[in-house]
Amino acid sequence: MAALRGEKEPPDAVHQDQIFCERVRRELQCQRLHTEYGVNPLRRVHMVARKPMSWHDNIEEPADAKFLNLIHHAALEPTKKYSEPQTESQEIGWNTTPLIHVDRTDCRLHFPRRSTEITRYMAAFWRLKEQSENLQ
Repeated sequence: MAALRGEKEPPDAVHQDQIFCERVRRELQCQRLHTEYGVNPLRRVHMVARKPMSWHDNIEEPADAKFLNLIHHAALEPTKKYSEPQTESQEIGWNTTPLIHVDRTDCRLHFPRRSTEITRYMAAFWRLKEQSENLQ
Protein backbone atom coordinates (compact mmCIF):
# COMPACT_ATOMS: atom_id res chain seq x y z
CA MET A 1 0.00 0.00 0.00
CA ALA A 2 2.79 2.40 0.94
CA ALA A 3 4.65 1.63 -2.31
CA LEU A 4 1.60 2.68 -4.32
CA ARG A 5 1.45 6.08 -2.63
CA GLY A 6 5.20 6.73 -3.16
CA GLU A 7 6.20 6.22 0.46
CA LYS A 8 9.05 3.96 1.54
CA GLU A 9 8.39 0.99 3.70
CA PRO A 10 10.41 0.95 6.94
CA PRO A 11 13.38 -1.42 6.62
CA ASP A 12 13.05 -4.65 8.49
CA ALA A 13 15.77 -6.23 10.67
CA VAL A 14 17.40 -8.11 7.75
CA HIS A 15 17.78 -4.93 5.65
CA GLN A 16 19.08 -2.95 8.64
CA ASP A 17 21.67 -5.68 9.29
CA GLN A 18 22.78 -5.60 5.63
CA ILE A 19 23.13 -1.79 5.74
CA PHE A 20 25.14 -2.03 8.96
CA CYS A 21 27.44 -4.75 7.55
CA GLU A 22 28.07 -2.69 4.39
CA ARG A 23 28.87 0.41 6.45
CA VAL A 24 31.32 -1.50 8.68
CA ARG A 25 33.02 -3.03 5.63
CA ARG A 26 33.48 0.43 4.03
CA GLU A 27 34.84 1.92 7.24
CA LEU A 28 37.35 -0.93 7.63
CA GLN A 29 38.58 -0.36 4.06
CA CYS A 30 39.45 3.26 4.87
CA GLN A 31 41.07 2.71 8.26
CA ARG A 32 44.85 2.53 8.59
CA LEU A 33 46.75 1.85 11.77
CA HIS A 34 49.70 4.25 12.14
CA THR A 35 52.37 2.98 14.52
CA GLU A 36 55.39 5.09 13.48
CA TYR A 37 55.46 8.67 14.73
CA GLY A 38 58.07 11.38 14.33
CA VAL A 39 58.74 15.05 14.80
CA ASN A 40 57.19 17.46 12.33
CA PRO A 41 60.23 19.05 10.63
CA LEU A 42 58.18 22.07 9.51
CA ARG A 43 57.28 23.22 13.01
CA ARG A 44 59.58 24.83 15.55
CA VAL A 45 59.99 22.95 18.80
CA HIS A 46 59.55 24.89 22.04
CA MET A 47 61.24 23.32 25.03
CA VAL A 48 59.88 23.57 28.55
CA ALA A 49 62.45 24.17 31.29
CA ARG A 50 63.07 21.26 33.59
CA LYS A 51 62.52 21.31 37.34
CA PRO A 52 65.92 21.91 38.94
CA MET A 53 65.30 19.82 42.07
CA SER A 54 63.85 16.67 40.48
CA TRP A 55 66.31 13.78 40.43
CA HIS A 56 64.89 12.06 37.34
CA ASP A 57 65.28 15.18 35.18
CA ASN A 58 68.92 15.66 36.20
CA ILE A 59 70.07 12.26 34.97
CA GLU A 60 72.37 12.77 32.01
CA GLU A 61 71.20 10.87 28.94
CA PRO A 62 73.21 10.34 25.77
CA ALA A 63 72.19 12.69 22.96
CA ASP A 64 70.62 11.11 19.90
CA ALA A 65 72.50 12.52 16.88
CA LYS A 66 69.70 11.76 14.42
CA PHE A 67 67.12 13.53 16.59
CA LEU A 68 69.39 16.55 17.11
CA ASN A 69 70.00 16.85 13.37
CA LEU A 70 66.26 16.72 12.78
CA ILE A 71 65.62 19.46 15.35
CA HIS A 72 68.37 21.68 13.93
CA HIS A 73 67.07 21.14 10.39
CA ALA A 74 63.55 22.13 11.49
CA ALA A 75 64.88 25.41 12.92
CA LEU A 76 66.55 26.49 9.66
CA GLU A 77 65.06 29.17 7.45
CA PRO A 78 63.28 27.96 4.28
CA THR A 79 66.06 28.98 1.87
CA LYS A 80 68.48 26.64 3.66
CA LYS A 81 65.95 23.79 3.99
CA TYR A 82 64.70 23.67 0.41
CA SER A 83 66.24 24.22 -3.00
CA GLU A 84 63.15 26.02 -4.33
CA PRO A 85 60.17 27.83 -2.75
CA GLN A 86 57.40 25.62 -1.36
CA THR A 87 54.57 28.20 -1.37
CA GLU A 88 53.52 31.19 -3.44
CA SER A 89 54.44 33.53 -0.60
CA GLN A 90 57.99 32.16 -0.48
CA GLU A 91 58.51 32.99 -4.15
CA ILE A 92 58.57 36.67 -3.23
CA GLY A 93 62.05 37.37 -1.93
CA TRP A 94 63.42 33.84 -2.47
CA ASN A 95 66.40 35.09 -4.49
CA THR A 96 68.04 37.74 -2.34
CA THR A 97 71.27 38.18 -4.30
CA PRO A 98 71.36 41.48 -6.22
CA LEU A 99 71.21 41.29 -10.01
CA ILE A 100 73.97 43.85 -10.47
CA HIS A 101 76.95 44.87 -8.39
CA VAL A 102 76.23 47.93 -6.24
CA ASP A 103 78.67 50.72 -7.04
CA ARG A 104 78.39 53.52 -4.47
CA THR A 105 80.39 55.91 -6.63
CA ASP A 106 78.00 55.72 -9.59
CA CYS A 107 75.52 58.59 -9.18
CA ARG A 108 73.11 57.07 -11.71
CA LEU A 109 72.15 54.16 -9.44
CA HIS A 110 73.06 55.40 -5.95
CA PHE A 111 70.96 58.13 -4.34
CA PRO A 112 72.18 58.75 -0.79
CA ARG A 113 70.20 60.91 1.60
CA ARG A 114 71.15 64.53 1.35
CA SER A 115 70.60 67.19 3.94
CA THR A 116 69.30 70.51 2.65
CA GLU A 117 68.24 73.69 4.39
CA ILE A 118 64.57 72.73 4.48
CA THR A 119 65.24 69.22 5.82
CA ARG A 120 67.48 70.60 8.61
CA TYR A 121 64.78 73.16 9.49
CA MET A 122 62.01 70.52 9.64
CA ALA A 123 64.20 68.15 11.69
CA ALA A 124 64.78 70.90 14.25
CA PHE A 125 61.06 71.78 14.22
CA TRP A 126 60.00 68.16 14.88
CA ARG A 127 62.61 67.81 17.61
CA LEU A 128 61.25 70.90 19.37
CA LYS A 129 57.68 69.67 18.92
CA GLU A 130 58.54 66.29 20.51
CA GLN A 131 60.29 67.98 23.42
CA SER A 132 57.30 70.24 24.07
CA GLU A 133 54.93 67.23 23.99
CA ASN A 134 57.15 65.31 26.45
CA LEU A 135 57.14 68.26 28.90
CA GLN A 136 53.33 68.47 28.98
